Amino acid sequence: MLIPHPAVLRRLVEEYETALAEEAERGGGASPRVEDLAYTLCVSTGTRNVGRALEAAHRLLGATARPRSQAPEIGVR
Repeated sequence: MLIPHPAVLRRLVEEYETALAEEAERGGGASPRVEDLAYTLCVSTGTRNVGRALEAAHRLLGATARPRSQAPEIGVR
C-alpha cells in the first residue's frame, strides 16, 4: 500500500474534522464536501470506512511523529 505524505494526510484529517464539526453545528446531513473528504481519507488509508480511515490516519501520523531516536534504523550494511 502506498502511504500518503504526512503533511497531506494531516491536512486531510484536519479538513474532514473541521467540516464535520461545522455540519454538526448547522444540524444538517453530510454535505458533498464531507463525503468527498471521507472518500479521500478512505482511499488514502486503504480502508472502506471513515472511522477506520481516521484511526489509520492517526496511527500513521503518530508513527511519523516519533522522535528520531525512537525510529527504527533502516540502512545499508
